[in-house]
Amino acid sequence: MFFDVYSGKKVLITGDTGFKGSWLALWLLELGAEVYGYSLSPEKDEDNYVVCGLENEIKHFDGDVRDLKILVDYFGKIKPDIIFHLAAQSLVLESYKNPQETFSTNILGTINCFEAVRLTPSVKVAINVTSDKCYQNKEWVWGYRENDPMGGKDPYSASKSASEIITSSYIQSFFSNDDTPNVASVRAGNVIGAGDWAENRIIPDYFRAKKTNTELVIRNPNSTRPWQHVLEPLSGYMHLASMLYNEGKRFQGGWNFGPLDTVNRKVAELIKEIEKYNSTDVALAYIEENSETNLLKLDISKAVNQLNWKPVLDFKQAVKYTSEGYISDIVGNPAKESRRKTIQLYTKVAQNKKIPWSLLNDF
Repeated sequence: MFFDVYSGKKVLITGDTGFKGSWLALWLLELGAEVYGYSLSPEKDEDNYVVCGLENEIKHFDGDVRDLKILVDYFGKIKPDIIFHLAAQSLVLESYKNPQETFSTNILGTINCFEAVRLTPSVKVAINVTSDKCYQNKEWVWGYRENDPMGGKDPYSASKSASEIITSSYIQSFFSNDDTPNVASVRAGNVIGAGDWAENRIIPDYFRAKKTNTELVIRNPNSTRPWQHVLEPLSGYMHLASMLYNEGKRFQGGWNFGPLDTVNRKVAELIKEIEKYNSTDVALAYIEENSETNLLKLDISKAVNQLNWKPVLDFKQAVKYTSEGYISDIVGNPAKESRRKTIQLYTKVAQNKKIPWSLLNDF
């Protein structure tokens, strides 16, 4: 997969101790990459990075992306080939509690990462991972395209919109010539998968309630989200990076990676599907809040047509992969081996499954 680009390459992940960053590190190790990480320390012993033992598998450095000098020095020391920038404050509700930290981490962190890229001659490709919430949300029924306006009402969304504008500025100002790194930003929606224990996320909250035998309060059960297993957008990020590495500038810019339109489901539907994999019921309570948007999805036409990338899991498969992973962890199976099996299974599915093109007629 990915044209064997990653084998033997030095790949640096900022935010490697986070949920998506740790899954990305595991997959890159499977592909033979020399993986480096720059991030704050894990927050909990149950975090995916910790339970998978990644501190023994990759070369990690404890650092804050807001510290430019340390970040630049680290880039210069390890001389990476490819960068995935995931370090961020990634929760909408947390951004209301700590807006200054959210803005400083997500905006200054992006600037510092690109400064480090600009000052490190070894870097060939840099990917900035933002969010589907970077778009100015108008609650319309069709997906947002890469050329739709940026915007955001809450601090998190606004910070991700700003991160996208910064990326575009750096591409045009510093990374447009052939002898400069190839740079892109990637936008994805609500990713799910085992190993995510962040607060105020629906699936971690569900399995936390299961472990502690407590009631689960579900916010905004009628909100629709583009649920996708974490390996889906990661496959898009890595495929894009491989194209940037091999083909260059024509793949620079912003890219959406989301599920097919049929995978957009309500929060209540997600809970109902998860419950199929549990032997014991979780007590549920439902409330409506106005802190998040009700409808948000991405148009993935650009990735489908220009990168030849497609999602491979339907809604039920994504929930199955996720639920079985959490349950495996809860009963005490080795997490690293569980993740490796999931990556290997996903790879086989991705290489063999053909998506009916009739499902793409909405794009």
